[in-house]
Amino acid sequence: QVQLVESGGGLVQAGGSLRLLCAFSGRTFDNYAMGWFRQAPGKEREFVAAITKSAISTYYADSVRGRFTVSRDSAKTQVSLQMNSLKPEDAAVYYCAAGGSNCGLGGSASYDYWGQGTQVTVSS
Repeated sequence: QVQLVESGGGLVQAGGSLRLLCAFSGRTFDNYAMGWFRQAPGKEREFVAAITKSAISTYYADSVRGRFTVSRDSAKTQVSLQMNSLKPEDAAVYYCAAGGSNCGLGGSASYDYWGQGTQVTVSS
């Protein structure tokens, strides 16, 4: 069973930066593609970013491309999401997810395991 634990959320002013971390345990990290999703109050969960098992490819939602960077560290079995130039509309609970396939990483159905989430608040 995979366990995912997010950290790094908090309150930041618009234009600021945060780095989210997701600690992976329970299975072989390199066998899983990793993704980040977010959910704001009253809205559906939406895709933010993903990285394939080998880290060859990364994918981003249009709304965050150029501002967010997803990366993974096999030695530490963790994935990170560097968020720069944050906007009030980026405020949400951010979730880390793990999936066994490199396909369809923009959809939540491609992921088998989810973390509990970490809150990101952006003040204007």
